[in-house]
Amino acid sequence: MYQDYKNVELVKPGGLELKDRLVGVQRVTKVTKGGRAFGFSAIVVVGDEKGVVGQGLGKSKDVASAIAKAIEDAKKNLVRIPLNKVTLPHEQKGKYGGARVNLLPAAPGTGVIAGGAVRAVLEAVGVHDVLSKSQGSSNPHNVVKATFDALLQMRSAQTVADQRGISLEKVFKG
Repeated sequence: MYQDYKNVELVKPGGLELKDRLVGVQRVTKVTKGGRAFGFSAIVVVGDEKGVVGQGLGKSKDVASAIAKAIEDAKKNLVRIPLNKVTLPHEQKGKYGGARVNLLPAAPGTGVIAGGAVRAVLEAVGVHDVLSKSQGSSNPHNVVKATFDALLQMRSAQTVADQRGISLEKVFKG
């Protein structure tokens, strides 16, 4: 799932205190010759609020088991996101399908200025001060994946220094 990103650090769920947030539950219908068969799909974000986050999708005939499957799927897809204390290291744009998400670091005390799906992801990561704008599709599945796209492109100052082969001070001066 995260093959396209360079600096992704996958995390094992063991020993982490993960909190799950339900982003959305959709009722889906399959029309067969015998009538309509109803089911549910749930999208969930789990995180430790210290930089580790994952998202998962679960489908089932009833809501409770769809959510349980989504949580299990999310725990299999945990990644570490670089944070600058309680905000993001830099501005970043993410996109997935028709959804576009812009994330901007904010001054301390600003809070999480974000809509439903983006807010769930950012709170699960542990970001407390951020400005965001979601454009295009409002489909929660695509908005969550666009937010992950933006977060997975984030690089800490230390990572940038290591990639360029220079000291941390030169990153900020140059």
